[in-house]
Amino acid sequence: MKKKKEKKKKIETLEDKLKYEIAEELGLIDKINDVGWGGLTAKESGRIGGLITVRKREMNKNTEEKKE
Repeated sequence: MKKKKEKKKKIETLEDKLKYEIAEELGLIDKINDVGWGGLTAKESGRIGGLITVRKREMNKNTEEKKE
């Protein structure tokens, strides 16, 4: 009998949280749940990646402003 491989639970990173949050805001979460991340078009993936970058910059900017 073959043993089923158990997937290791990945620790969710900030990027993962942002990725899912942005996908949901763009209305893509149902598509991701149905076909996975590989089912997104290049345009959709790029949009998510771009928004992640923008949010991370904003977060870093806010963090630096608090330090001053």
